[in-house]
Amino acid sequence: MKLPHNISRIEAFSDAVFAFAATLLVVSVGSSSSESIISIDFKLFTGFAVSFFVLVTLWYLHYNFFRRTNYMDNHIIVINAVLLFVVLYYVFPLKTLVNSWFGTEGMTPEKLAGIFELYGLGFALIFMCLALMYWRAYYKTKKYVSAYHLLFYVRHFGIFVLVALISIFVAYLQIGINFGLPGLLYSLLGPLCAGHSYYFFKKFKTE
Repeated sequence: MKLPHNISRIEAFSDAVFAFAATLLVVSVGSSSSESIISIDFKLFTGFAVSFFVLVTLWYLHYNFFRRTNYMDNHIIVINAVLLFVVLYYVFPLKTLVNSWFGTEGMTPEKLAGIFELYGLGFALIFMCLALMYWRAYYKTKKYVSAYHLLFYVRHFGIFVLVALISIFVAYLQIGINFGLPGLLYSLLGPLCAGHSYYFFKKFKTE
């Protein structure tokens, strides 16, 4: 007999992983301080702050998935596990990237390119997982309910993956690495997502 999935347990486990990732951020800041929290320099604090709020944003995107659909199966559970695995390690290259803004000694163009590549890979994997989760929910529920909003997020997060892959490619070739071109490419997300939203809802309103 096939048993129904308990979504609340999946959400609880996911929240625990996000909380653990936040704990790792705090520990990594504390390990750099030999005396007290007062001795933590601005560079470390900025890296922690950016990483923490990015982590909160990822949690919110993950939370919204469970608000938009009640569908759950083994495929989504596996994809969700991969997403959580990547999130646990994603915040650390992000911290290093933020710290590089302050002119960390020994940060060569090759090392900076490597950080951009690692950041882009984590970014792409996270949003690929979100897109796949939405796709699975859309594919399995489109016959029973109006699930166009799920298809919207499949394409929406697909744009995130595409931009990340372009950034990785530019970083690999070290094009504009000295002024952070691989990072500036993420500004394309705004106009691309806005254009997609406009044409997507225009299309489905006329059908």
